[in-house]
Amino acid sequence: MTMTPSLSEFARRVPPFHVMALLERAQALSAQGHDVIHLEVGEPDFTTPEPVLAAIQDAVTHGCTGYTPAAGLPALREAIADDYRKRFGAQVSPAQVVVTPGASGALQLALAALLNPGDGVLLTDPGYPCNRQFVRLVGGEPQPVVLQAGNHFNVDSQAFMAQWQANTRVAMVASPDNPTGNMVPAEVLQQLAQGAQEKGGILLVDEIYQGLCYTQPASSVLAGSAPVLVINSFSKYFCMTGWRLGWLVAPEPLVPAIERLAQNLFLAPSTPAQYGALAALQEPTLTILEQRHQLLARRRQCLLNGLAHLKLPVVSRADGAFYVYVDVSDYTDDSFAFCANLLEKAKVAMTPGLDFGQGHDHRHFVRLAYTCSEARLTEVLRRLEQYLESL
Repeated sequence: MTMTPSLSEFARRVPPFHVMALLERAQALSAQGHDVIHLEVGEPDFTTPEPVLAAIQDAVTHGCTGYTPAAGLPALREAIADDYRKRFGAQVSPAQVVVTPGASGALQLALAALLNPGDGVLLTDPGYPCNRQFVRLVGGEPQPVVLQAGNHFNVDSQAFMAQWQANTRVAMVASPDNPTGNMVPAEVLQQLAQGAQEKGGILLVDEIYQGLCYTQPASSVLAGSAPVLVINSFSKYFCMTGWRLGWLVAPEPLVPAIERLAQNLFLAPSTPAQYGALAALQEPTLTILEQRHQLLARRRQCLLNGLAHLKLPVVSRADGAFYVYVDVSDYTDDSFAFCANLLEKAKVAMTPGLDFGQGHDHRHFVRLAYTCSEARLTEVLRRLEQYLESL
């Protein structure tokens, strides 16, 4: 008789995405013929831009399908560095750029390069849940910094750095953030970077929603002077989710070790996707992306106006990405049950706050992703109003 090997402690401890149960139910309802509107998944209804697809097809046609260097095509590393200079006023050397299999690959490389077992990483709560698991994957200790709804879930540099512990090595924040959509002001990012440096650590900034900003221009922490690491992605702003391509920008002395890790963990990023990314950074694609950015801005305003009419508070500033984090405490003290009942009765899918951390009052918050058309968002608001009236 064969025996199933026992799971590792890490595998046993990794929690599920609670929203996946809702997504599975939403898909089942759709299969039954119900008109389900999806606001739970962070992927807009945009396809990969045509110039990117054309570049990928051209690369495949001409046989550009073998391995590239582990750190990515030299031309793409140069193009990314040049884009920082042109769009964000940041002086980045191509030698600082490592192209990765998605932003997840970038984060895995960064943490593997920086952490020893038992080292701590400060993370925001609420925050993107996978980050905690990447820290644990390399033997690190997630150290949640609970943000306050009364402060709109803003990051306060002094309060954040006050959580630094004896074993802390990295402070990690996102700007814009998931799930709140908040941007961290440039001066706060610099304070965090300098504070981490003074304590012998470093700041790691997730900029994967860079470019999707609505109340102020897009920016990068790399425009400052303090040493930082940045992860980014071609998924969100560039609409290349399925191509799984991201990058890491690191201080140049760290890059040789990061490249060795990339060789051993990934060999290389997707070659056709890298050729597509070269086209993504060129003007024809950037024009398309800016049009989509403006479309998202209109969707955001539509949703904010409708939620205000329903007297559902958007607790965060929601000035970036494509999310709003909404207080539903007038109607529930169990956001998962609220989302499950809303799905069954109104056929609208949202994400419960439970997925974004245990420290903040997740029972009272839901995340909405404005990833569908304004007409569909208007229909969401109509259904939501009827549902709330029935409670």
